[in-house]
Amino acid sequence: MALSMHKESLNNKQMDSSKYVRYTPEQVEALERVYNECPKPSSLRRQQLIRECPILSNIEPKQIKVWFQNRRCREKQRKEASRLQTVNRKLTAMNKLLMEENDRLQKQVSHLVYENGYMKQQLQIASVTTTDNNSCESVVVSGQHQQQQNPTPRHPQRDANNPAGLLTIAEETLAEFLSKATGTAVDWVQMIGMKPGPDSIGIVAVSRNCSGVAARACGLVSLEPTKVAEILKDRPSWYRDCRCIDVLSIIPTANGGTIELIYMQTYAPTTLAAARDFWTLRYTTSLEDGSLVICERSLTSSTGGPTGPPTTSFVRAEMLPSGFLIRPCDGGGSIIHIVDHVDLDVWSVPEVLRPLYESSKILAQKMTIAALRHIRQIAQETNGEIQYGGGRQPAVLRTFSQRLCRGFNDAVNGFVDDGWSLMGSDGVEDVTIMINSSPGKFFGSQYNTSMVPSFGGGVLCAKASMLLQSVPPALLVRFLREHRSEWADYGIDTYSASCLKPNPYTVPCARPSGFPSSQVILPLAHTVEHEEFLEVVRLEGQAFTPEDVALARDMYLLQLCSGIDENEVGACAQLVFAPIDESFADNAPLLPSGFRVIPLDSKPDGPGAARTLDLASTLEVGPGSNRSTGDGETNIYNLRSVLTIAFQFTFENHLRDDVASMARQYVRSVVGSVQRVAMAIAPSHISSGLGPKSLPGSPEALTLVCWICRSYRIHTGGELLRADSQSGDALLKQLWNHSDAIMCCSLKTNASPVFTFANQAGLDMLETTLVALQDIMLDKILDEAGRKSLCSEFSKIMQQGFAHLPAGICVSSMGRPVSYEQVIVWKVVDDDNDDAANHCLALMFVNWSFV
Repeated sequence: MALSMHKESLNNKQMDSSKYVRYTPEQVEALERVYNECPKPSSLRRQQLIRECPILSNIEPKQIKVWFQNRRCREKQRKEASRLQTVNRKLTAMNKLLMEENDRLQKQVSHLVYENGYMKQQLQIASVTTTDNNSCESVVVSGQHQQQQNPTPRHPQRDANNPAGLLTIAEETLAEFLSKATGTAVDWVQMIGMKPGPDSIGIVAVSRNCSGVAARACGLVSLEPTKVAEILKDRPSWYRDCRCIDVLSIIPTANGGTIELIYMQTYAPTTLAAARDFWTLRYTTSLEDGSLVICERSLTSSTGGPTGPPTTSFVRAEMLPSGFLIRPCDGGGSIIHIVDHVDLDVWSVPEVLRPLYESSKILAQKMTIAALRHIRQIAQETNGEIQYGGGRQPAVLRTFSQRLCRGFNDAVNGFVDDGWSLMGSDGVEDVTIMINSSPGKFFGSQYNTSMVPSFGGGVLCAKASMLLQSVPPALLVRFLREHRSEWADYGIDTYSASCLKPNPYTVPCARPSGFPSSQVILPLAHTVEHEEFLEVVRLEGQAFTPEDVALARDMYLLQLCSGIDENEVGACAQLVFAPIDESFADNAPLLPSGFRVIPLDSKPDGPGAARTLDLASTLEVGPGSNRSTGDGETNIYNLRSVLTIAFQFTFENHLRDDVASMARQYVRSVVGSVQRVAMAIAPSHISSGLGPKSLPGSPEALTLVCWICRSYRIHTGGELLRADSQSGDALLKQLWNHSDAIMCCSLKTNASPVFTFANQAGLDMLETTLVALQDIMLDKILDEAGRKSLCSEFSKIMQQGFAHLPAGICVSSMGRPVSYEQVIVWKVVDDDNDDAANHCLALMFVNWSFV
């Protein structure tokens, strides 16, 4: 007995020494309440907790600290375990998806092997045929096989009022859709860059050698099938080209599904072709495995069924069996299969635009991938994985994006039933002017009554389309976004913003330079994969003359930018913006303008195609634009795209003609600016061996190069380039391809030096283009030591003509640090006489490299 009491006492002492505490449920509840309020309380807060909760009085503060540490650790482990379980579920579902895709590909391979063997057999039969009977028999057998491989469906005309006939069409549509989604009915080819994974968008493929154009995608989303079906059926919410969709009839089926007769109108992507509409049957049903199916096809004379609404401003396109297969996923979520298959009546558009209507890649980006991305976006917003600043709800920000796109599409298309009418031209058909004096027809969307003057007026749109050559759409739109001052006129921006004010300004004149301004981009939101982002742009105006003071004020634009990833195949790049006021209310009126650049599939063109063309008239690009190319540059020069520009303005009735003249002049100015930008940033100009092609103004460039080389020889006594290069063209080519960064800047005593010229190495070092070079000042790229060194040597440069600056660090226009061994600075004079005038300052950064 004494021995057992001794052991118990010893155990208690050991527990006291280890400070082990067993908490009661009441104590745990009290600690959990504090943890929910503050997971990491301070020492004072823990002591206060002991005083306030008598049930914790027997626990030391140190032990409470340990409890909170352990609690945080358990919370972290729980979150990590939950994350790993989610990833595991995604990987399991993706593995299942890949196995199914592998089975489908094996079936496709078997099918192709069979066809290949059959064709070999037919060729052998044809080669040994010696009699007409055998020839006829071969033809008959071949024809029978061809009929088996490509059966032509023949349907009697179904009674429009007979639900049984429509159900037959629906079941046929379902079977054909499933054969495309999970079978081998279409020869699918995976799109470049679309790699499967737990965080990827999914597996995306496009059709090859089939009627029309088709795209297919499958992926995972963390939403239940019914929610996914609800989102996908709301096509205008994710398909930006959908103008309207009307469900004209709903017929329930015996199996619990529904048949819908739908009329849908879509926007045309450019001003050069008519918009498309569709008359379709949509069938929603469930499969035996619990999957949901939404399939759809056009009703035509060959399929039977009721006749759709008549079309006036549209071309009737055909939707071949398409739709969505939504399968429940183990552990929650869904596996989605999407098929889009359409025939857009390509023969009704100009030949140069046909690649837009023949490209499965463009269809994949506009519809198939857009649907999958939209669902993933909703899923992540629903799960709280995306947080937006500014107190805006994701749905509100998405609405802003949709309104900007819809307003721009309305402006590009100018439908008569929206109130648009064509205005007479000034004799040159390069810019189309349309007016809308009855915007009340669409007040509920992007317009607002406050935009139209109370004493009469409306909305005017000036638009144009052109073909661009050798310019990636993503690169061009990114440049237009980042360098607004290269094409925009501040006075026009001010007039556009005046539609939000009670007393608009007078009509400005479009000037080449406009008013000086700078822009600050404030991000609002972006999609999951950053393929589209919404932002506010603040335009900061500056007035240098008294008459400009009234116009020089800060303005704001709501801007939507998309498609600026150069790795996206077939993606449309777009920059759309609309003036807003400082309040930026959720229902703020929007009058969108902007640019849209759509890539055309490459095709072999002659040398004459290597230029920028306006499809509506004969707008000139400039000298030297129609240049032949070598075989090595064919792929670059065949990179073609269609650019569409549309700008909207409000007007008062008595100023309508003045506003139209201003808008026409401004769009022409923007077109010229965009053409110059396109020529400057075209990769073909940089990547080709002929550097001088990218120099603006050949005579001036040749003269400047001669001055640079002669001044270097006069001041330093050495040769900048090889002595055997005497001709101007050879000097220009050598200077352009020189390994050191050579650049010139202005030489003014009352202003900071601004760069006026740089060779290719200089542009690479500054990370800019010849167009944007003049926005960069010398003192902005030099560090403090470099500026001090240049200032100390400046008088020497003016007296002796040159100086050497020591090694140092500078920064590019993008903020990247650049090291150099030394800088040779010399004075460039415009003649070698005694009366020569100082033209500019030349700098050569020797052996530069990014740090």
